[in-house]
Amino acid sequence: MKKFILLFSLIGLLVSCENTEPCDVPTNGFIDGTNQTVMLGSEATIDVFKKFDAAWLARDYETMTAHISENGIFRHADGTVTNNAEEFVAYIENEYQESLVNEEDWGWTTNFAFAAKPSASEDPEVTNTQGEWVCARFTGSTAVYDEWYQFIDGKLVDWTSSKRELTK
Repeated sequence: MKKFILLFSLIGLLVSCENTEPCDVPTNGFIDGTNQTVMLGSEATIDVFKKFDAAWLARDYETMTAHISENGIFRHADGTVTNNAEEFVAYIENEYQESLVNEEDWGWTTNFAFAAKPSASEDPEVTNTQGEWVCARFTGSTAVYDEWYQFIDGKLVDWTSSKRELTK
């Protein structure tokens, strides 16, 4: 009986997907100036993000460096831009040292993270379709950070961080 249910389920799936966009990848949203839609990304990308986030919190720069592209663009909340693993890690270590001098807590709570992936584009100038993006929010002792990470083959190639002070 279970085999028949499985067979009918598979037939139903094939019929429902016939002559349409791939139905296993629902989209929602848009990207201005393109014909692109947005779909959820994979759990594999979230796993890379979790590993990267844990390494950052632990200041495990070896693991972080293994996941940072050598030709990326990394925009920090204060406007600083770094472009490779060495610069990125040096910036993080400097922030950590400043927190010690200022007797501030080092650390954060990761509030959420989800992976997203834009649909394909016919425009060869569009590079956002490579890899997947992770949107994450973190709460520290004095601020909230909203960040976007673009991972391609397990490497961070683009990152943007914005910061706002905690409201009381």
